[in-house]
Amino acid sequence: MGKIRTVVFSGSFDPVHIGHAMVASYVSQCGVADEVWLMPSRINPLKTGHPPIADMHRLAMCELVARRCERVDVSDVETLLPEPSFTYRTLTYLREHFSNREFMLLIGSDNWLIFDRWRDSGKITAEFKVVIYPRPGYDIDPLSLPPEVTLLSDAPQVLMSSSFVRRSLREGKNLSFFLPSEVLNYINKHNLYG
Repeated sequence: MGKIRTVVFSGSFDPVHIGHAMVASYVSQCGVADEVWLMPSRINPLKTGHPPIADMHRLAMCELVARRCERVDVSDVETLLPEPSFTYRTLTYLREHFSNREFMLLIGSDNWLIFDRWRDSGKITAEFKVVIYPRPGYDIDPLSLPPEVTLLSDAPQVLMSSSFVRRSLREGKNLSFFLPSEVLNYINKHNLYG
């Protein structure tokens, strides 16, 4: 029996929203992999600004989303590794500790356009497959991609950000159509982003 094809969907998930849930659900069902792991990260070295809320809350919110998506799970690996979070280090750790899986990295087309700025980007594409999820305004020519990179060109797109969600929560706006109901209830229960 072959290895389990596992897509790593890493991000701050601060908070996880409908867009994240849609991507995870689509990728888990489109045939590119057997499963998707939502993996909250601690600090993105290319992002500046506010620090994310506590790991335990972001992991718990991701768990709420994963429960509703077949073949989607949550991993806390990146929150346990040394800071800052470098993707190649994470993927190498996963390969060493989960030898029954073949790991692939999921990134948005916005990140692919700056992928050469990522640490060890060449090693990532050489040693692990990369799956690109399209984002509005960040078009990629499929013919420009190396063979180990897959563009999900037919995937449904949504333009939404966690920063929009955080700002809207602070402003007291109704986000019942932007967050899974369980996540919104969790945020309200723990008074996050207020």
